[in-house]
Amino acid sequence: MTNYEIAAYIDHTLLKPTATWQQIEALCDEAIRYKTASVCIPPNYIARVKEKYGDDLKIATVIGFPLGYETTAAKAEETATALDDGADEIDMVINITDVKNSDYDLVREEIASLKAICADKILKVIVETCYLTKEEKINMCKIVTEAGADYIKTSTGFGTAGATLEDVKLFKEYIGENVKIKAAGGIRTKEDMIAYIKEGVSRIGCSSTKVLFEE
Repeated sequence: MTNYEIAAYIDHTLLKPTATWQQIEALCDEAIRYKTASVCIPPNYIARVKEKYGDDLKIATVIGFPLGYETTAAKAEETATALDDGADEIDMVINITDVKNSDYDLVREEIASLKAICADKILKVIVETCYLTKEEKINMCKIVTEAGADYIKTSTGFGTAGATLEDVKLFKEYIGENVKIKAAGGIRTKEDMIAYIKEGVSRIGCSSTKVLFEE
């Protein structure tokens, strides 16, 4: 694969709590230069990025990030505001406490409610695999499918571990045909990116896009 072919899979990401506007600008400039799928940025920067860059790049953002235990009403308001500000894609964190309590109906209802707000915009569901058992991961594949989300995503990058090829293989086995996979967390080298793409992911969340073009 060429570097640009790989970059087309990448959500070029900067979600550090210390991210400055200058760093966000550099991220967006790189995303345009490298032709990445999107930039993934904190919600407070969406309107500013939209005003400066317009339709030159896709804007993804995070909701309920990074812990996921906000109320559904709070996540719904976050989502609506992000879309109004110009976001094209929403990466939401599930309520992991509901999963641990086996309250899967609540998880399904929350995802479905945010998808209804997103309408034709993309909704990615972060399940934070590092905290889940194999059975919980399988259940989340089914829940994400039933709720009508567009993607299941491995990780926030802020948990105890990130993406693994093993989890991607598990997702492929249990998600519905209309659900895609995003891998995120710890994917830093060109070899890593190619391995995940070959395994079937449609998006990669990472901040290391430049490594493709600086080698």
